[in-house]
Amino acid sequence: MGCAVEPTAEFLATAAKFAELEAAGDNSTEINISSARVAAAAATITVDVYFHVVAKSTSLSGGYIPQSQLDAQFKVMNDEYAPSGIQFVLKGTDYTVNSGWASDGNELAMKKALRKGTYKSLNLYFQFALTDDAFGYCYFPTTVTTGSNNFYYDGCSILYSTVPGGSETNFNLGKTVTHEVGHWFGLLHTFQGQSCSGSGDSIADTPQQASATSGCPIGRDSCPNVAGLDPIHNYMDYSYDSCYEEFTPNQMTRMSSMWSTYRASS
Repeated sequence: MGCAVEPTAEFLATAAKFAELEAAGDNSTEINISSARVAAAAATITVDVYFHVVAKSTSLSGGYIPQSQLDAQFKVMNDEYAPSGIQFVLKGTDYTVNSGWASDGNELAMKKALRKGTYKSLNLYFQFALTDDAFGYCYFPTTVTTGSNNFYYDGCSILYSTVPGGSETNFNLGKTVTHEVGHWFGLLHTFQGQSCSGSGDSIADTPQQASATSGCPIGRDSCPNVAGLDPIHNYMDYSYDSCYEEFTPNQMTRMSSMWSTYRASS
């Protein structure tokens, strides 16, 4: 599966700072959960989205995704981010047939040609194949200058066969997009650092996790000497699509904080 983008030192420092602030205001789990739900209901983040289908040919087998599957993918996005107070507005869809770009060649040239909107606009590139056989990769928020290379790189590349109804067994319910967009909003993997100690993903309510999940192993506990079972149902693990169910309250808070820090005013 694998996400190919590593967080920058700036991003990790920001995540650690937010973790400190959240811990300082964390009086109880019950209050935290309640606050996250109230905040999500009261303050909706609206994100403009652009879909770019980059295929080898005009056939489905070449990555040319039909509109019906794109519609289903967009519904998954809104359904799964709504509890976090996030909604998406589809501003445009375009199709490009380019065998090099479709196989993840010359990423920057592709994005300079196709990217639309500002730094708070989400660009999703559905491609035939990705580097290192990844299902997707996405860039974490950071400080950028409009028109810079980092501005153009921003967005998510998604393996075309992972959309709803796609051919990727166990990963064809559209939740690769949910996972990758979590990175775009500033979330790390739940198994970040792959250790039973340390800061992990810098999120207090995701239990420590020593390694990525495969499948949907109920009761998995890769850190038995630390409180909590592995968060196998969390969108930021590597579980099967059918196993994914949730973001935690602290993850919801973190996405809002990262949005306000890096994207909202762009």
